[in-house]
Amino acid sequence: MGMIYKRGNVWWIKYHRNGKPFRESSKSTKKKVAERLLQRREGEIAQGKIPGVQFEKVSFDDLAKEYIRDYRINQKKSLARAEISMNHLNAHFEGLKVPAISSPMINSYIEKRLGDNASNATINRELSALKRMFNIGANQTPPVVDRVPYIPLLKENNARKGFFEHGDFLALRDALPYYLKGFVTFGYKVGWQMSEIAGLTWNQVDRNQGIVRLEVGETKNDAARTVYLDDELKEIFNNQWENRKMAKKLLPFVFLNRLRTDKIKRFDKTWKNACKDAGIGVRLFHDFRRTAVRNMVRSGVPERVAMMISGHKTRSVFDRYNIVNDHDLKLAAKLQAAYLCEQSGHNLGTIRPFPAKNE
Repeated sequence: MGMIYKRGNVWWIKYHRNGKPFRESSKSTKKKVAERLLQRREGEIAQGKIPGVQFEKVSFDDLAKEYIRDYRINQKKSLARAEISMNHLNAHFEGLKVPAISSPMINSYIEKRLGDNASNATINRELSALKRMFNIGANQTPPVVDRVPYIPLLKENNARKGFFEHGDFLALRDALPYYLKGFVTFGYKVGWQMSEIAGLTWNQVDRNQGIVRLEVGETKNDAARTVYLDDELKEIFNNQWENRKMAKKLLPFVFLNRLRTDKIKRFDKTWKNACKDAGIGVRLFHDFRRTAVRNMVRSGVPERVAMMISGHKTRSVFDRYNIVNDHDLKLAAKLQAAYLCEQSGHNLGTIRPFPAKNE
């Protein structure tokens, strides 16, 4: 049972939680105020909550530590990105007590990041990290956060829309050095992440059956993935197998660098020069990912199968990559015109843009 008592003219309360005594000022000279505060604290304890006075002691730094710990415990692959977001948040919120982090303060952070010319998408990743920190604190047993502030997200309109037409890809491949030709061909056809292709090893390949397999935990989204190689890719993998034998040391990787001393890593300058020589402008390797999805859907591959091959886990991302171009729009207009003609049984004719003067 708790109690109330006076210190000077101010009423204080005393209560116990897990056998430990807590004292807290009601900040009032009225006894009723202290009684209500004591009832509230005892109610919180009965529900397994930390008393409100303890919430006030929790800092942003405490939440940040638990956030990073959650990433490590769950072995999330985006830990490095989370730490980058945390560095920006630390610069603004470090040392603050949780109750002081309000929506106006969060809006101030957004304004500051916009002033740093950070993109909306980057700021949203940081805001999502902040919200996750609060949710982790609120979901602990017992909770260390009693409220999650409203955290607005900015509108994003920066989804990349680059993709390769087949002629562009062939021109780029011709301009690349020999050791990269098979690498980019595989990326163009299956739409895997560049790191997944670079890290591909021979124990993940069945050359006899023409199968490449990534097991659970070896992909970005932790889902297993299987790809059956077409004739061109089979030939590429056979060539890579023979190329492996020419190295001074047998390596486990399918795609080796120019000197055959390691797997393929960065080739930014080579890629940039090849794009220039091919006359296709600046492109990204990630454009292959969008292109592969689009090409599979257009060739009649069921969307669910295309997602399994490329490794897309969420439908929203898949839809964003299935981009139309001018050819698609022109074809849509022709198909609609043909349909309307079929419905009326004759050509729709020509509609004059403006009526004649005497009409």
